[in-house]
Amino acid sequence: MIRHLLKRSLVLSGHGTSVALEPEFWDALDRMAAKRGISVAHLVEDIDRKRGASRPLASALRVAALLDANQERNVLGQPKVPESPDFPG
Repeated sequence: MIRHLLKRSLVLSGHGTSVALEPEFWDALDRMAAKRGISVAHLVEDIDRKRGASRPLASALRVAALLDANQERNVLGQPKVPESPDFPG
């Protein structure tokens, strides 16, 4: 099965950009934003500000979704998936 990336256009720090991610990651980011009561664009801006200069934005968004999933699994008492040592949550 071929998975297609979904591209969304966003404005980050006053500049237009687009990010292509798998639909599952967009779903996870949508849930993260909803839990925080913010827009996905605001969530992406927050993640963008925290990411290291060497990490592409799409990668930082995937890692953020993974870390959020880990937090949810921890609350439910389920085992965590490996965390990234070079991306602060």
